[in-house]
Amino acid sequence: MDKRVAVMDLGTNTFHLLIAEGNAADLKEIIHEQEPVKLGEGGINKGFIQHAAFERGVSTMKRYHQLIMQNNVTQVKAIATSALRNAANGQEFIEKVKMETGIAIELINGDEEAGYIYKGVKACGCLSGANSLIVDIGGGSVEFIICNKNGIKWKQSFEIGAARLMDKFHQTDPIPKESTNLLIQYLQNCLKDLFTETTNYAIDNIIGSSGVFETYAGLIEKDKGNAFNLKEIHYYEFEKDLLLSLIEKLVSSSHQQRAAMQSIIPIRIDMIVTASILTSFVIEKLRINKVAMSTYSLKEGVITAMFG
Repeated sequence: MDKRVAVMDLGTNTFHLLIAEGNAADLKEIIHEQEPVKLGEGGINKGFIQHAAFERGVSTMKRYHQLIMQNNVTQVKAIATSALRNAANGQEFIEKVKMETGIAIELINGDEEAGYIYKGVKACGCLSGANSLIVDIGGGSVEFIICNKNGIKWKQSFEIGAARLMDKFHQTDPIPKESTNLLIQYLQNCLKDLFTETTNYAIDNIIGSSGVFETYAGLIEKDKGNAFNLKEIHYYEFEKDLLLSLIEKLVSSSHQQRAAMQSIIPIRIDMIVTASILTSFVIEKLRINKVAMSTYSLKEGVITAMFG
C-alpha cells in the first residue's frame, strides 16, 4: 500500500523537508524544501543557539507543519543533528516546536546519523561489493562511513563540520595560508580514528553525500558549459584533477568571487572554503583516485527506514 511521509532533517545550517509517497523501491518526491536557518550562527562553538537563530528555526518548523497538513501526510519524522545535539538550549527548542506545531523532534547521536546516511546513499544504488568511504560534511559534524552494498564496516561522526571549522579558522577572507595550515594540523589530529581504520580496509572510492559535493559537481559542469539539474541525477563521478583544481580555486577566492559563482547557494558561499580544505585533505591523505557524489543522504535514509 502506498503511503505519503514527511521527513525533516534539521541541520546546523539548513532545515530540509522532504514529502514523498510510494514505497521503498519507488519513491515519488512531492515537496522538497530547504531553508537556510543557520541554527549555529553566532554560537556554533559556544554550545548555545542564539535568539535570532532560535526564532528562525521555530518559524521554519511552523511553515513546514503547514505544508505537511496541506499534503495529507500519514507519517512524520523530524530528525535533529549536531547543532541541537550540542546546544545547552537544544531541548528548549525541541519543546517549543512541539508546543507550537505538535511535531516531535527526535534527537539522534552521530552514530545513528551515520547509519541513516549509509541507508540513503545505498538507496541511490551507487554502492558495489568494493569498499567505499562515504563522507558527509555538515555544518556541525562530519560523518565517515566505510562500507559496501552489503553493509557498514565502520562509521564515526566527528564534530568538525564546516560551520565549526569556519568559526575557528576562517576569520579573514581569502583564508590566509597560515590559517589553512593550522586547520590541516587540526584535522590531522581530529581524524586519527579515521586514518587508523582506513589502514584495515582497501578503499575503492570516496562518495560525498549531497551538500557541498553537489556544489562541486554544479560548478564543474557549469565550467564545462553543461546544463546541470540535481533533480535529474542521483549519482555523479568526478574527474579527480578537475575537483582538486576547483577546490584550490575556492580556497584562494574572496567572498565576492565565490558569491559571483551561480552554482553556490548563499548559505554555502563562505562555508565552502573550510569544507573544501577538509575534502582535499582527506582525498590526498588517503591517496584515493576515485571520487563520486550521491544526491541521497540522511533524509532519504530516514524515508527508506520508514518504508522498511
